[in-house]
Amino acid sequence: MTSQILVRVDKELKDKFQRLSGTEQKSVNEKVRELMEEYVREHSMESAMKNLWDEVGHSMKKKGYKESDIDKMIRKVRSAK
Repeated sequence: MTSQILVRVDKELKDKFQRLSGTEQKSVNEKVRELMEEYVREHSMESAMKNLWDEVGHSMKKKGYKESDIDKMIRKVRSAK
């Protein structure tokens, strides 16, 4: 099911957006949907967690840790509590 969103923008912005969307052979609606989907995808919790784990993994590899070291590190941290 689809629904509508009404957005008010300056005429100049609307005209520029229409022109730019047209250069991609896309309607304004198609481009707005695309931008909204991209925004939601990039800002979702799942994406944020994936990015965080990617950073942690990269940092650990950079410091010389291996996957086998992860369980040891987790046990060590948990036992310190």
